[in-house]
Order: sequence, then C-alpha cells, then structure tokens
Amino acid sequence: MIIMRAFWFTSQVVLFGLVASQMVNITNYYKYYVAGLSVMTLYSAAIYIGFDLYEEAEHGVFEYLLSLPVARRELVLGRSIGGGLRAFIYVGPLVAISLYFLGSLNPIAFLVAMFALFLFSFAMSGMSITLAVTIKSSDRFDILMGVLDALIVRLSTAMYPLATLQATNPGYALLATFNPLSYVTDLFRWGTNVTTSVTSPLTPSEALIAVLVIVAFFGFFTLLGVTLYDRHIEGGGWQ
Repeated sequence: MIIMRAFWFTSQVVLFGLVASQMVNITNYYKYYVAGLSVMTLYSAAIYIGFDLYEEAEHGVFEYLLSLPVARRELVLGRSIGGGLRAFIYVGPLVAISLYFLGSLNPIAFLVAMFALFLFSFAMSGMSITLAVTIKSSDRFDILMGVLDALIVRLSTAMYPLATLQATNPGYALLATFNPLSYVTDLFRWGTNVTTSVTSPLTPSEALIAVLVIVAFFGFFTLLGVTLYDRHIEGGGWQ
C-alpha cells in the first residue's frame, strides 16, 4: 500500500499536476494542486483503517481485542488515534516532497495546519471505523467508501478553487463550503503560503473558523464512533 500510494502521489505531482496546470488558466495552479494532493493522500490513508477491521475479523484478531480488559470506548479511541498516526507516518515523506515543490511556509500557520490535519485524519479514521462496524460487509463498505471518496474529494477545494466553482457551478461551490476537506486543505495552503490568481490567503478570522470546524468535525465523529462502536461491535457476523 505504501509503495502504491507513493507511486500514485509521485505520478500526480510530476505528471498530472504539470499537465493540469497547463490546461487551467489560473496562475500558480500547480502549487495549489500539489497542496491539495497532499491532503487528499492523507484522507485516503486515514480511511484505510476500516478495511483493516475486516481482515482482523477474518483472522480472529477482532475477537481477541474484545476479550481484553479494555473498555469499548478506549478501544475505538485507540484505533482512531492509531489510524490517524499511521496516516501521518505513511504520508509524512510525501508531504515533505510537496513542501519542496511548494517552496515556502509560515512556521506558526504551518503548525496550526498540521494540528488541524491530525484532527482531520483522526476524525476520518473514526468515521471509517464507525462505518465498518455498522455495515459489517466488506463489499458494501468498499462501495460506500468509493462513493464517499468521490463526493468528499471532488466536492471540495482540494483540486478546484472556490472562486472557480462559484463561477462555473454554484451548486458545487455551496457543497464545497460545507466540506471539512475544504477547510483543512485551505489551512494547509495557508500554512504553506500557496495562493493563485483567483484565491487569497486566509485571514486570521477565517483560519480560526476553519480550525473550529475541524475541531467540531473531530468531536462529532469521535462521539458518534464511540456510541455506534459500542452498539454494533458484537451484533451480527462479519461478511
């Protein structure tokens, strides 16, 4: 998985990003795309933990974890934290590569962005775990995560500036403004000083709002994950 994600990321940076930047009439779009690609890769790595649960259930690891003297709440929190940390470890070298192409960063803003990215990856891991233990069907889970991936990534500012979406498709732009991926991507671009001819840096108030949205998103899926994990963990078999 690490090799495939690294290959995908590298091909996107050195091939597709350059091609897309020549097709789009937006100054500095290449750096905009590379920054968004870094967050997209983190999102993809964070949700992968849901697929691990099915493999653990198949090999009996799940039953072993349930037999341990650990509360369900602690178990789901631990898995979510582990998923978030693992995503950071996987994506860290790729983010370092993207920073080379982006060229500059604001140290304080970058640290704030990294904090938001960790909370986001934590929340996405919790969401993936929640859906996995609720559905308990690997085929249905795979289909659902594919649909969510298409919606969450495409209906965000990860690849497309909000001003461009507003000019071409106001409906997409409206959905993008409520997408947590848009907020965390904008924070990462804020921390790395990435702007384009149709975007401007976040103001301090906008950055604060973005951080609060990510914190709320993190709190919601953590609470939801703990609740649903406890209710569905032992009901019904895994498929």
